Amino acid sequence: MSETNKNWAEANQRYLMARLQLVRLALERHVARVSLNQGDGNAKLDAEQSEQASFDEVSHLIDKAAAALPAPAALDHLCDAFSLSPFERDLLLLCAGVELDGDFHSLCASAQGDARRNYATFSLALAALPGAYWNGLTPTAPLRRWRLIEIAHSGEPLLRTQLRIDERVLHYLAGVSYLDERLKGLVTPFTSRHLPPSQQRSAERVADYWAGRNDSASLPVALLCGNDQAGKRNVAALTCSMLGLRLHVMCASDVPQSVSEREALARLWEREALLLGSALLLEGEPETTPAMLSLIDAVRGLLFVSVQDSLRLQNRAAFRIDVPKPDAAEQQSLWLDALGPAAEQVNGELGKLVSQFSLGVEEIHNASEHARKDMAFDGEAVLNGGSLWDACRALARPRLGDLAQRIIPAASWDDLVLPEPQRRALADIAAHVRQRAKVYETWGFAAKGERGLGISALFAGGSGTGKTMAAEVLANDLRLDLYRIDLSQIVSKYIGETEKNLRRVFAAAEEGGAILLFDEADALFGKRSEVKDSHDRYANIEVSYLLQRMEAYRGLAILTTNLKSAVDTAFLRRLRFIVQFPFPDAAHRAEIWRRIFPSATPISNIDFSRLARLSIPGGNIHNIALHAAFLAADANESVTMKHLLRAARTEYVKLEKPLTEAEIGGWA
Repeated sequence: MSETNKNWAEANQRYLMARLQLVRLALERHVARVSLNQGDGNAKLDAEQSEQASFDEVSHLIDKAAAALPAPAALDHLCDAFSLSPFERDLLLLCAGVELDGDFHSLCASAQGDARRNYATFSLALAALPGAYWNGLTPTAPLRRWRLIEIAHSGEPLLRTQLRIDERVLHYLAGVSYLDERLKGLVTPFTSRHLPPSQQRSAERVADYWAGRNDSASLPVALLCGNDQAGKRNVAALTCSMLGLRLHVMCASDVPQSVSEREALARLWEREALLLGSALLLEGEPETTPAMLSLIDAVRGLLFVSVQDSLRLQNRAAFRIDVPKPDAAEQQSLWLDALGPAAEQVNGELGKLVSQFSLGVEEIHNASEHARKDMAFDGEAVLNGGSLWDACRALARPRLGDLAQRIIPAASWDDLVLPEPQRRALADIAAHVRQRAKVYETWGFAAKGERGLGISALFAGGSGTGKTMAAEVLANDLRLDLYRIDLSQIVSKYIGETEKNLRRVFAAAEEGGAILLFDEADALFGKRSEVKDSHDRYANIEVSYLLQRMEAYRGLAILTTNLKSAVDTAFLRRLRFIVQFPFPDAAHRAEIWRRIFPSATPISNIDFSRLARLSIPGGNIHNIALHAAFLAADANESVTMKHLLRAARTEYVKLEKPLTEAEIGGWA
């Protein structure tokens, strides 16, 4: 504890004790008044004069204790925050005194004429405390609305029911402030990092908007919109810092479903916000819930709501603040700040990182920390640029749930058997991804407009001709994550749901520029239908939306189809690359067979030229080789032609295709 805080804590304690002494005097006066009620007038006058002297002495102690406080006392701050009247303040102190001072027990019992009733009650407060009034005891008055005091539901009449101060409030008055235990696990404190200028401006806009308004209960909600969730947290925290407040964060999924529990949470949070001087950030990603919307309507005070897009509220005013991702120049500056002196070791790599990964403040600092753990030591510490890339890749890895499957690429250029034109086309795709920063930013093509800057490709060809393998090769070569998008989960019969799912995919993948593989996309990219009803119209809109997102996507989006002719030519014109994967001829099939077996696989007397006579693509060749390997392993033998023949027969049965003598003649 700092010296200033220690001095305040001691002065706050003296001030609280002096205030409690004044309430004790009020109790003592009430006890004396009851006992003197039958006495003579002179005795009453003497008692009143003595009481007045005691009150004057305690009032002097209160003034002296208040003057010694380096900051407002906890009691005074609480009274101001909840607009407590002097009577409500003294009733709260009466309940606090019972907990803090043993003399209060006997005084309460004496004042109520019952040794068992050694606690505070409404009837005692109305009789003993100055300025007492009935309205201060109602459920809508501050003491009960904010649950500063609690009623023991014992079946007693209301006036005789025991009153207790809430434990959290008692500790607060004593100078010990903490988050209420009932909120732990629901809300968490958050402090901001240094933000880039674009996000600082967003925080300044919110602070300026709120600073000019006096009634915090009626303040509009600040809707923080965008895909940078960590950035929105930082903007909210910086806004609070500008306003002299703290920030606490709550997830939409943690909002209670029960109406009564939600109402209790709202009141409890509002009390904490006033005690702690805090604002609440409700995070609605990936989507808002009815319970969250209900809580937004119920909570008063400073409230941020984090959503990807705007949000329409029923009963509260709101204003939208877009929180952009840091731009390329800001990200470069953030990297330099996060890496410090080590930035010189990877300075040539920073441009590539900024081009590939769209990271915010938190992600950049986390990536820097992760990369430092993988530093290579050679005499002196040298930061490994590859480790930094991998750290970014892991942190930016999208969370796509059931909409996509991550494929860990194993294939390389050596595994890919294709005619030279197709290989060159794939190499060109890789070059576009690698050099986009130079062409778009350094050479200025991005300044001409964002449309058409996304790198998109269509891989067309029969099943098993290598389309997915080619995507793996590109992912491996570019050191990027590859995700196969499940179109059965994307496409929905409900209007608007397909676009919503596509938005989730692209937004989640944007940070790391992952390679997105839309397999068998002709299901979505077929010939545009004649518009006969609203469903036809929306089906065409879905396709247009996907193309639009592909054109703006900072990564590589690949569509595959078994039948290029099934794809509308209008869509083909908007794709940057179209690669036709041909059915392999005999020479290419022989080459595939030569490369299909791993080096550790024992093979014996394999005739690749005879295997090439099997008229099947690479995918089926892989199936036959794998099946033959299992057969050989089970027989404890090397893979031979007999195992391959048996495996080929099985594969052809699956294909419902006859295995001709021309293909297998002379094998056995």
